[in-house]
Amino acid sequence: MSEIQRDEVLNYRPGPDSELPLEDGETVLAVFTPDSTRYWKDHVVLGAIGAGLVALVLVWMGKTGQIGIATIAIAIGMGLRGVYFKSEVFARRWQLTDRRLVGPQGRQVMLLEIETIRRLMGDVQVVTKGGAKHLIRHLADSESVVQEIESARTARKMRAST
Repeated sequence: MSEIQRDEVLNYRPGPDSELPLEDGETVLAVFTPDSTRYWKDHVVLGAIGAGLVALVLVWMGKTGQIGIATIAIAIGMGLRGVYFKSEVFARRWQLTDRRLVGPQGRQVMLLEIETIRRLMGDVQVVTKGGAKHLIRHLADSESVVQEIESARTARKMRAST
């Protein structure tokens, strides 16, 4: 009889307990945590996009009288979503070290494996040479995070080439 394997989703542990430990001699250069103002702005933007799309569909269906109620429902839904997920989102952080990015749930990205770093509204997407994508979400200043990661990657390349 085959053995039942535990689903990794059930091993979810928010916060620093879920991060990989630092290696000997590894130095933390920066810690990236979510920003409360950005978190709520992102929810407002997503709610506005959703309300706009629903309004277009309702106009297309000829039910313009329901646009107001749909907009209210979307606003309530996005507000409840924000409250429900806030503790989970704010338990996550990313650490930039002199060797890698260390993220939640055992994620890590070696600096020399980073292919692309780009901003997406208040988030930063890191794409590796192997195609793996990681998202650092709800940052107060995503542009400075991109610059910090790029600087650390450049410094790592310089150390590796000497």
